[in-house]
Amino acid sequence: MSLNLKNALCVFDIESTGLDVSQDRIVEISMLKIDPTGKEETLTLKINPEMQISAESTEIHGITQEDIKDQPTFKEVSDQVAEFIGDADLAGFNSNKFDIPMLAEEFLRVGHSFDMSARKFIDVQNIFHKMEQRTLVAAYRFYCDKNLENAHSAEADVIATYEVLKAQVEKYEELENDMEFLAKFSVHNKFKIIDFAGRLAENDKGKAIYNFGKHKGKTIEEVDKNEPGYYGWMMNSNFPRYTKAVLKKEIDKIKAKRQENKKIRKEKEEKRMENKIEALKSKFGK
Repeated sequence: MSLNLKNALCVFDIESTGLDVSQDRIVEISMLKIDPTGKEETLTLKINPEMQISAESTEIHGITQEDIKDQPTFKEVSDQVAEFIGDADLAGFNSNKFDIPMLAEEFLRVGHSFDMSARKFIDVQNIFHKMEQRTLVAAYRFYCDKNLENAHSAEADVIATYEVLKAQVEKYEELENDMEFLAKFSVHNKFKIIDFAGRLAENDKGKAIYNFGKHKGKTIEEVDKNEPGYYGWMMNSNFPRYTKAVLKKEIDKIKAKRQENKKIRKEKEEKRMENKIEALKSKFGK
């Protein structure tokens, strides 16, 4: 079956130097873009991360330092990656938790203006876990009745993920063939995550909140009022760049709101004084 696409969909997978989104780097990215007409195009790039690949990661994806020493850096391919994705929605396996935060981090690290906000994110793993509780290898066997050869090769994983997504939509009647529905169904959190890494969220009242630590569930505005140093601590700590960028944006909105309220109070006070002066003039005939 074909997916019901109103917008292009880019299914992608990342292999990296490690699992720390804020510190590790991409060594390979493979993307399969499907447009609403069903046309498919692919792009796979090996990338020099400019850092050491951990032995544990090489053991998983098989990419060594020798494999990427002469490859371009992410900065050098960032325009190519951004142009390929375009305005497509993004899908992957465990992508909401790892691949999307990692990609956002890489773009920010090199100062690229790629906008991650105005698109939908479909996490095939979250759909799978809600339905069956398995791994990608098991999902591929379960939904597609095939064995996944070359597991943890980015290209093999991305093709398998795309096939699993199509099979999931076909198998479950409750899954609508609609990217907006699938994006909402992919969410694995109580609140809407606004920073990819899950540190910041939006509560049911539409307010930005902290989603971890001692202030979990509290609004950013409330914490900034009662413990303003918390913002500085986060900005100077080892949090993903995208998390910091979203937090700064929220703090800037809070500051702007306070300035606007201060301006309104000042104008009201000035108006009150003007009215008082006019009343005194009227009373004494001056």
